[in-house]
Amino acid sequence: MQRWYFRSTSVMVVRIWSSWLLQETTEKIDFALEGVTKLHLDAPDNKFMEFIPNIDVVVISSGHWFAKQSVYVLNNEIVGGQLWWPDQSRPMKVNNVEAFGISVETVLSAILTLPNYTGLTIVRTFSPDHYEGGAWNTGGSCTGKENPLAPGELVENGFTNIMHEKQVWGFKRAVKKATNKSKLRFMDITRIFGYRHDGHPGPYRSPDPNKMTKRGPDGRPPPQDCLHWCMPGPVDTWNELVLEIIRREFEGDRNSS
Repeated sequence: MQRWYFRSTSVMVVRIWSSWLLQETTEKIDFALEGVTKLHLDAPDNKFMEFIPNIDVVVISSGHWFAKQSVYVLNNEIVGGQLWWPDQSRPMKVNNVEAFGISVETVLSAILTLPNYTGLTIVRTFSPDHYEGGAWNTGGSCTGKENPLAPGELVENGFTNIMHEKQVWGFKRAVKKATNKSKLRFMDITRIFGYRHDGHPGPYRSPDPNKMTKRGPDGRPPPQDCLHWCMPGPVDTWNELVLEIIRREFEGDRNSS
């Protein structure tokens, strides 16, 4: 956890890291041996949930960690895995995309049913990456992208699209379970930021002054980051969107009282 307190406005900004937003363990469960991460798809991560009732505005984001190795547990039963499924004779019931949708419903439902939580929760949607010609670990590249895409130039990303769909699915299911007086809002940045392939560190993420920044003689791109965003950069707009959502919600509360 990281915390910043602004005395002039009595505002505290808190950053809490939770890779999947779910309860996780590396202990042995059934045929999943000790060491590999197991995710309980029906249990939120208490490391951040315990703080929620004392927070006025919560911004939730998740998704890309579901591409990493993990085992999926639902109702205490192993139902799937990502980059892990040792017994091919067993049918896998849940893949990583489906696990993500279930996690969204689980986490948001938990927040919307917390008895003492009356704040505002903002769900920031799945952040698009811009690897071309491969994935992050198979030679994908965003080298030389210096300007945003123009209308009509957007290349559809199937994985980004289906992850966004599952996030919407989980969001809608969670809304139906709400029992407290908190508010839930959907901040959809996915498609519009698909146009910002120029906003990633690319080969410049490395601090090495001798790093390669251009394709080699064989045409292969240097190692690079086309997932995370430059700061300052396009993501500064996310702050503006969050502030506008907060302004509308809290000004609306004052006007109605």
